[in-house]
Amino acid sequence: MTRLRTRTPVAILGAGLTGLSAAHHLREAGIPFRIFERLSHAGGHAITLEEEGYRFDRTGHLLHLRDPGLRRLALGWMGPEHLEIERQSRIWSHGVYTRYPFQANTWGLPPEVAYECLLGFIRAQQEAHATPPPRNFEEFCRLHFGEGISRHFMLPYNTRLWGVPPTEITADWCSRFVPLPKLEDVVAGAVGLQGRELGYNARFIYPKRGIGQLVEGMVAALPPDGLHAGIELGREPLAVDHHAKELVFEDEVVRYDVLLSSAPLPVLVGLLRDAPAAVAEAAGRLRCTHLYYLDLALDAPCGQPLHWVYVPEAKYPFYRVGCYSNFSPEMAPEGKANLYVELADRSPPALDGLLPEVAAGLEEMGLIAGPEAIRFARTRRIDHAYVVFDHAYYPSLEQVRPFLEAHQILSAGRYGAWNYSSMEDALRFGREAAQEAAVRLGGGR
Repeated sequence: MTRLRTRTPVAILGAGLTGLSAAHHLREAGIPFRIFERLSHAGGHAITLEEEGYRFDRTGHLLHLRDPGLRRLALGWMGPEHLEIERQSRIWSHGVYTRYPFQANTWGLPPEVAYECLLGFIRAQQEAHATPPPRNFEEFCRLHFGEGISRHFMLPYNTRLWGVPPTEITADWCSRFVPLPKLEDVVAGAVGLQGRELGYNARFIYPKRGIGQLVEGMVAALPPDGLHAGIELGREPLAVDHHAKELVFEDEVVRYDVLLSSAPLPVLVGLLRDAPAAVAEAAGRLRCTHLYYLDLALDAPCGQPLHWVYVPEAKYPFYRVGCYSNFSPEMAPEGKANLYVELADRSPPALDGLLPEVAAGLEEMGLIAGPEAIRFARTRRIDHAYVVFDHAYYPSLEQVRPFLEAHQILSAGRYGAWNYSSMEDALRFGREAAQEAAVRLGGGR
């Protein structure tokens, strides 16, 4: 086949948040680029689906905007139709709701459970100086939280979330996303004193019509011009020739000076022509879990005014439930609600048998009055959900990243850089990748 041969200074693979953010910053810097997206829409996971007047994101997608520059940009892309929200989140266990995070809020649990959690935490603090550094996430939990908190929440919940035993996960990823309370926080939370909200997500911003509103604004702010020809949808390369610096499509070969990719890192390495065996093998060791979840449309309001609930106990088929319409009333028709239900089992769900079990759990939690409240249910799958920080994680990245960077390939984003990160991080990764591309093109920072 004779292919058209073209050239661009920067080629972007992926029009998710990282790719779109990179495009905006390249455009601002006056650097031409082309952006290719394999799907028929931009946004990646940050999209909103609509059905019968209900709006569904791809589970919870919330903005925690601490960087002033990114906050200004994101608010501009969303426009005035957004909400600034104080988190209303709970844990459901032992038949009761307790405040988030579990480790600092044991008030309301059965007395014997609260006692075990508090005493275990105090003992862990007393023995921490004599305990060796944790080698895995299970040891991290026992070291920092003690036996009770670990047994009743941290270990069962994270096993269900990650889909792998906590002994397989390194302790090195935890510092930002696992709140470490002080002794006074734990004691106050055990006796019912309403202390400060802990965790990185105590406040968040949400577009009134769903997270897809952010992407729509980003796309609208990238009109075709002399720097780029618009987002090229349904465009997936057959291969990446890192020697010639070319993207090979069915109908075109695109030569680039810098390739900026937010495609999942193992997918990107799989596209490379003649990648060294050590690099390919290292990429093959990178693990992630997929996720099945249900989108539920309800014929009545949600029975609890909560944004999301953590569910650690194995007797429930789900580990987290969120309420889209509690984020924004515009996510569902007036007087109705909609939920996302994240399933612990990674095998394809059989909805006929599963839905009654889900409905029973939601009724027990007071989220619905009964199964008749469910108008319809849709099964969804996210192929790349959670990167697994196992013991091969860091050695594998140390093999892959330098090779890519040496060939002018910048792999960025939650899946491009293969990490666990927020939506604000995705925007920041795009900005930083655009800045690095400018440096490599000789344009400075």
